[in-house]
Amino acid sequence: MATQTRAGRKPYDHAPPPPTHVAVIMDGNGRWAENRGLQRLEGHRAGTRNIRRVIQAFAEHGVEYLTLYAFSTENWSRPPDEVDGLWRLLAEAVDREVQDLHANGVRLLHIGRKDRLARPLREAIENAIALTKDNRRITLCVALDYGGRVEIVDAVRRMLAAGIKPDDVTEQAIAAHLDTAGIPDPDLIIRTGGEMRLSNFLLWQTAYSEYYATDTGWPDFSEVEVQQALAAYAQRQRRFGGLDPSRR
Repeated sequence: MATQTRAGRKPYDHAPPPPTHVAVIMDGNGRWAENRGLQRLEGHRAGTRNIRRVIQAFAEHGVEYLTLYAFSTENWSRPPDEVDGLWRLLAEAVDREVQDLHANGVRLLHIGRKDRLARPLREAIENAIALTKDNRRITLCVALDYGGRVEIVDAVRRMLAAGIKPDDVTEQAIAAHLDTAGIPDPDLIIRTGGEMRLSNFLLWQTAYSEYYATDTGWPDFSEVEVQQALAAYAQRQRRFGGLDPSRR
């Protein structure tokens, strides 16, 4: 039985493969808390507790890479109490979840700067990366103190330091010096919390990503929401700048 598609699109007889790499801008924690009369930090706490079920849901659907935008280079401008609270929550979350993630075949990676992370969080991440390095069910990339523009600037600096000549600067060379070297570009970007902007996230890697936005705040982003996002992705026709063969 053919799967139903959007108007004007041809149905297909078999379900398309899931995206290899999904990246999520986890937004809406603060508003989630404020709508419930709670402090913003309680929204972040609820958000960290939602990570495990979302990873599990994507893994069950065959997604191989999941990147979560946890803290941007711009988030340092938030009130110091909120930033310090976030560091504590994230360190607690890593310590709390790492054994379960390891048992379920999750490999953990980090993209972004490490030098500005609070020491307990940095050590927790390094230990988790070492523990899970051989796992292959799904790779979880945590974008922490990450900014897309900073990443590109740093990649250029690495290339200059390596003595790469101007004629040897290619898209492949740049990609090889990004934080995400060796990781496939995301097929699908999801943003929770109702906003529609990219917010300096994976600027190079998202050139041909599909986008999906939901009003649901990150703490409430459930298995059902995962299914809805993947169902929407399945209806997309990815042509990477080319034409639909049926229209030629």
